[in-house]
Amino acid sequence: MSLFNPAANENVSLVRPDYFVISGLSGVRHIQLYYIFLFLLYLLSLLGNGAVMAVICLDRGLRTPKYVAVFNLALVDLLGSSALVPKLLDIFLLGHKRIAYGECLAFLFFCYTSLCMQSFNLLALAYDRLLAIIFPLHYQVRMTHRLMLSLIAASWLLAVVLVLVSVGLLTRLSFCRSLVINSYFCDHGQIYRLACNSHFPSYVVSCVYPVVIFWMPLACILLSYVSIGCALAKVAAAPERLKAFKTCVAHLSLVAIYFVPLLVTFTLMENIHPHARIINLSLTSVFPPAFNPIIYTLQTQEIKESLKKLLAGRRRGKVAAGRHADVC
Repeated sequence: MSLFNPAANENVSLVRPDYFVISGLSGVRHIQLYYIFLFLLYLLSLLGNGAVMAVICLDRGLRTPKYVAVFNLALVDLLGSSALVPKLLDIFLLGHKRIAYGECLAFLFFCYTSLCMQSFNLLALAYDRLLAIIFPLHYQVRMTHRLMLSLIAASWLLAVVLVLVSVGLLTRLSFCRSLVINSYFCDHGQIYRLACNSHFPSYVVSCVYPVVIFWMPLACILLSYVSIGCALAKVAAAPERLKAFKTCVAHLSLVAIYFVPLLVTFTLMENIHPHARIINLSLTSVFPPAFNPIIYTLQTQEIKESLKKLLAGRRRGKVAAGRHADVC
């Protein structure tokens, strides 16, 4: 128990502040333009993810295991961007840099849960593509609604538990020195470093969680595409290989948008300016929710055809209503 309650070892009472101060992007010239840019990305995220979710709900042909995962990804993107961007604008654009202790931990919980779920959802979609290409004749038997829903439910459970553990450990820390968080949100790493008692459990979490949440899913995704590449290499006809690969383009684009900024940031951690690191990480949180629906709309034939059918049906409805009004 002492591992999770450092204060017990050090015989001190916990000192919990009334608030923290978020100061990550303070002092950057013309930073207001960046906030406007984030707001536009947020609007794009709301419209795009809302449209993808609506199309999947309205078109019965899209109610397949793959699009269950796509719907969940759109939902996670919507929740994640809604948790981050409005609060970020309130902090930096409106100047409300003080954030209450409990509110800060809740802010952390929702931001990190959405980041976890984006990674896990991309892994579920990679597994879907793996089965579809390697076992095309048995895909519908192997990839069922029940299996996909189980994968998504397990992902949510794992993400929530992981983040709750990290938040729980933060509640065992005392803060008796600086209360300034040098980040754009209530960043776990920045918070535990402010503690004046032992933060070793939180330090362990900060080392282990990136591996579990980011690098292991990325490794599994890359391994799945190596397997897909080996399977496609055995296909004699080049058109068939190209057709199969096209079904993976949208997912590969989502993987690149999500993981490449993280790889760049963590690789160049010590060699980039703190402001550049903060901006890069904030874009990592906002870019995927904004562009994921655009990628799926432009690169997925089923969604494009569904949108055309829905728009055509709406136009026919308007024409029929107009004719009925003329008759009356």
